[in-house]
Amino acid sequence: MERMEPVYQWSVAVRITHWAMALVITVLIVTGFYIASPFTVYRGETTDKFLMGDVRFWHLLAGVFFIFLFTWRMYLAFFSRFHADWRDFLAWIDVRCMWKQVKFYLLLTDEEVEAAPQCAYGYTQAFAYLALWIIAFAALVTGLILMGAEYHGGLTALTYRITMPVAYWMGGLATVRFIHHLLTWLFILFIMVHVYMAVWHDVVLKHAIISSMVSGWVYRKRPAFTPGRRE
Repeated sequence: MERMEPVYQWSVAVRITHWAMALVITVLIVTGFYIASPFTVYRGETTDKFLMGDVRFWHLLAGVFFIFLFTWRMYLAFFSRFHADWRDFLAWIDVRCMWKQVKFYLLLTDEEVEAAPQCAYGYTQAFAYLALWIIAFAALVTGLILMGAEYHGGLTALTYRITMPVAYWMGGLATVRFIHHLLTWLFILFIMVHVYMAVWHDVVLKHAIISSMVSGWVYRKRPAFTPGRRE
């Protein structure tokens, strides 16, 4: 027989980073869409209108915060005293178990596959999160290129000079902008799937995934005779 057992899985640092990331990415998506296609302007004199400048300022500010959060999360992945989870992002290399989990999520089998041993993530979850960090890194690089292209001094201009070869390799600023916009849609796709799967795990599997990003505790199946909790 099996029973659900509480497991302390998410440290305070990871939980704070998660919600900060959620807020920053939301700001980036909303302001990014406005910059790409402005849909309104202030009434009144043209000289008094600076809505695009304000929106762009918030977009760039959120981007700077995103850089710090991205760097901090990478640090936690390798040096966290609670659980350095960089290996967890590679759980998907167990192709056999990952395929079983995919079939379970596609309702092709009723055999549930738990997370990999000693890992915080399931097999498909590990693959999705690794892909997310690759997408995030690409968004940061393309964002820095687009931001630095308009400056001729300071740290921003220096960043652009460093990343300029990447812009040339991509085919110019127009292509960089297109890729940056495309990455936004990949973020949106991930968010949709992420929220759906979190709710599904809570409703169907009773893992308390959503509340775990507040409390840190998830519920996993354990044999009835297994004593204690994982610390």
